[in-house]
Amino acid sequence: MTDESFGRASFPEPDRGASVSKMALAARIRPLHPLLFLGFVSSPSQSPRQKQSPGQKNRKMASWACSKCTFLNPASQKYTCEICFSPSAASPSSPSSSSSSSIRWSCRACTFSNPSGAASCEMCGGTRTAPSSAFLDLDLEPDELSNPSIGSVFLPLQRCGSKRRGPAPAESDRRDEKVARKDVVSSPVSDLEVSRRMEALGNLIQQHSPDFICFQEVTPNIYGIFQNANWWKEYKCSVAQKVAAESPYFCMQMSRLPVKAFRCKPFTNSIMGRELCLADIDAGGGTKLVIATSHLESPCPAPPRWDQMYSKERVAQAKESLNLLKDSPNVIFGGDMNWDDKLDGAFPLPDGWIDAWMELRPGESGWTYDTKANQMLSGNRKLQKRLDRFICSLQDFKLDSIQMVGMEAIPGLTYCKERKVKKEFQKLVLPVLPSDHYGLLLNISRS
Repeated sequence: MTDESFGRASFPEPDRGASVSKMALAARIRPLHPLLFLGFVSSPSQSPRQKQSPGQKNRKMASWACSKCTFLNPASQKYTCEICFSPSAASPSSPSSSSSSSIRWSCRACTFSNPSGAASCEMCGGTRTAPSSAFLDLDLEPDELSNPSIGSVFLPLQRCGSKRRGPAPAESDRRDEKVARKDVVSSPVSDLEVSRRMEALGNLIQQHSPDFICFQEVTPNIYGIFQNANWWKEYKCSVAQKVAAESPYFCMQMSRLPVKAFRCKPFTNSIMGRELCLADIDAGGGTKLVIATSHLESPCPAPPRWDQMYSKERVAQAKESLNLLKDSPNVIFGGDMNWDDKLDGAFPLPDGWIDAWMELRPGESGWTYDTKANQMLSGNRKLQKRLDRFICSLQDFKLDSIQMVGMEAIPGLTYCKERKVKKEFQKLVLPVLPSDHYGLLLNISRS
């Protein structure tokens, strides 16, 4: 999990005072029940997210998801993806451009090794930057690594020994294969052993037994897997089965605590169907708590411009969220913020609000997406970001601790990635984690 945010907090039960209950992958409040916040992405990527307009959120869509970059194209875009120009499943098939030549060039964006005759990347559609060269060297100088196109496209996990490419699935199958959100999300959930990865997430939930859980980038497929899990019946879910079946991907909250209401507020500027999800919690003793989650607008660098970072939209969504939450005395806002401090600036904290990680572990990086530490992502270019965060405003509670979870590889599960190492192409066999984001476990207690 890249920064799957797990928050755990304990709250006193309304009728029994301050008895402690457990929480999984979340923030824990000592005298209270644990609260879990978990945001996850099912593939090791920050590939372009599926996009949908707010009006499409709760109905079946005639759109189709690109098999390469996962962009959700409108029905009017029949034959090629708007982002990477890859053909749709309905487009006329064309002969393969693969070459039998042993001379290959490596895509600057996704690092895929292409045959010398290919004018663009077969995987992500990226333009060949040096067509006159028989071999594109990816061992770049330090000043070149700042180029946003470097390693900006991460394709789905591929089981070792499987073929790289195949016929595009039907649209109905695609809908079940996408993590949205994202993402997620953000990328196909059928990438690699989705059932085993969701089982690993379930093990984390059972291990920590949280009172509250927040997910991002849940797909209908993942929703169905969760429904059959042993831990599912212990929680009240914010998303009805019918709504889940009609949504490409969505945020989801689950609670053991008394919930007065679940609410969703679509962002006014989102082209990806993003929204703020809230739960009004009765924490006991007349104490009210609002737990909110979101998946803010995702950066989507892709051909032809590679500059679709959506920073302005992301910052506006963060401000809109905090403005909606500001009147509540106790708020925990956690999720996949997709936040990049260099690009987006400091998170826009109003007076009285704190970033839980910065407050409790100010000297540590807190990278929830880390291609160096997360061996599942080690085949990608270096990228270390604190994408997932807990933002809090608490009058009746205090922060105790925060830690990362979901950092262990799933035993016996690996995938293969081709990468150029010292001018030679090698096939790497890498471990698989529950998500490309690490989770966050937050512990809180009454003041």
